[in-house]
Amino acid sequence: MEKVITDNNIKEVLNTSLPVVVDFWATWCGPCRVLSPTVDEVAAELEGQAVVAKCNVDDCEEVAMNYNIRNIPTLLFIKNGEVVDRKVGVVTKQEILDTIEKIK
Repeated sequence: MEKVITDNNIKEVLNTSLPVVVDFWATWCGPCRVLSPTVDEVAAELEGQAVVAKCNVDDCEEVAMNYNIRNIPTLLFIKNGEVVDRKVGVVTKQEILDTIEKIK
C-alpha cells in the first residue's frame, strides 16, 4: 500500500534503503486520476521491495517546491534520499517497474 506524504513526514518516508517512488498529483488533475490506479498496482505488487508514496501538491506545497515539481503527474524515483529519475505525465506500469528495477 502506498504511503501519503505530508510536509511533516517526507524525511521519514525517504529514510529507507529501498527504492522510493513518489507520485505528485492533485484531485483536479485528469491525467493524475488516470495514473493513480497504475501507481496503486505498483505499490501492491512491490510491497516490501520498494516504497510507493503519493504527495498531493495542494496539501504539500513545500515538498513540491523543494523537488521542483512544475507539472503533474510527476513521478520521482529516489534512492538513498537522492532523486535518480523523474517521469512527467502518464506512464505505463511497465515503465515504472523498469525504472524501479534500474535503481535497485
